[in-house]
Amino acid sequence: MHLRHTLLAAISALALSSAAQAQDYLVGYVGSFDMIDGDDEALQFGAEYRLTPYNYGLRPTIGVNVTTDGSVYGYGGLNWDIPLIEKQLYLIPNFMIGGYSQGDGKDLGHGLEFRSGIELAYQFPSEDRLGIAFNHISNASLGDKNPGAETLLINYAMPTGTLVRW
Repeated sequence: MHLRHTLLAAISALALSSAAQAQDYLVGYVGSFDMIDGDDEALQFGAEYRLTPYNYGLRPTIGVNVTTDGSVYGYGGLNWDIPLIEKQLYLIPNFMIGGYSQGDGKDLGHGLEFRSGIELAYQFPSEDRLGIAFNHISNASLGDKNPGAETLLINYAMPTGTLVRW
C-alpha cells in the first residue's frame, strides 16, 4: 500500500511539473505585409496572446496587427507547438480567422479573412522564444475577389509569468 501511494505521488508531481512549464505567451512581431506580390507592401506590427496549450500542444490564440497603410486585422484561432528539439526548437503551424479593415492598404476582397502559416521558434533557457513566421491571409473566395497576401515576420514571445517578475 505504501509503494502505491509513493508511485501516485511521484506521478502527480511529474504531471504538475510539466503543467507548470506550460504557460501563456505574449508575442510581439514585426515584418513585411504583402511581401510576395509587393503591389501593396507595407510594414506590419502585431501582438498575440497565446494561451496555455491543451491536447497535443494546441494553443488558443487571439491577436491583432496593423500595417503602415492603416490596415487592421483582429483574429483568433490556434497555434500548434510541435517540439523539434524539446524545450529548444519548435515548429508552430497556425490557423486563424478574423476581421479585416483595409484602411489605405490592400483590398483583400472581404471583411472576413483566414490566416494560415508556419513559424520556427528557438526557445531560450528563460522560456522566451525568438521566431520567424510566414503567413498567408485570404478570404477563401467569400468575396468577389480573393487576392490574398503573404507576410514574413520576426516575433518575440515572452511567458506571461515573466511579466509578473518585471
